[in-house]
Amino acid sequence: MNQDQQLLTQVERQAQRMKQAEKDRPTLISQTIYIGTLGLLFILPVIGGAYLGLWLDNLAVDYSSRWTLSLLLAGVFLGAINVYLFVRERG
Repeated sequence: MNQDQQLLTQVERQAQRMKQAEKDRPTLISQTIYIGTLGLLFILPVIGGAYLGLWLDNLAVDYSSRWTLSLLLAGVFLGAINVYLFVRERG
């Protein structure tokens, strides 16, 4: 009888874990929000760097794209770090 109760307890625990896993399963909306957040975390520093670089280049007398390219690459680097840290945190 003791083994029967242990088996019943194990089966009940597994059933509860399965129900909890079903509740915790990510939905399409939550996955879409997650991917959208990753996109924003990456693209906002890139766009910000490009606009800031363009503004700085327009302040120069001669045409130059030095600041635009530099800050664009810095934005890509910063965006990649943002995405990495966000994914690691949510892991």
